[in-house]
Amino acid sequence: MYGKFTLAALLLASSTLTFAGPADDAQAHFKAIGAGEVDKIMATYGDGATLHWVGGPLNGMYSGADKIKEVWGKFAKNAPLEVAVSKLEEGANPAGSTVTANVVFKGKAEIKVRYVLVYRDGKVVNEIWQIDPKQM
Repeated sequence: MYGKFTLAALLLASSTLTFAGPADDAQAHFKAIGAGEVDKIMATYGDGATLHWVGGPLNGMYSGADKIKEVWGKFAKNAPLEVAVSKLEEGANPAGSTVTANVVFKGKAEIKVRYVLVYRDGKVVNEIWQIDPKQM
């Protein structure tokens, strides 16, 4: 009987544990961007990551940690920004995950972004920041 009780307690405890997945990681990434926390932003990237910034004054493709950090350092000067996320969707299979979302960063101006993040081994390897003024 003691063994059954212990097994039941372990099963109950393990069923209440939650693990962060790519969608949760993306939400934390967006919040770090809004807060201008460049070190937290950079901690999400995998080796050889690429950021595609489409539109706006930072338009360009940035590969590698140094280039990506430089861009986020420039953008962080706008912080703090309110962050609103909508239409967040995650797709996953054993090879990796993608997260797509509409994100609005609001400070002196409102920046509407269509976001795509590609994760492999729990790290961002490809990021698309698409300025999307029509986004709802």
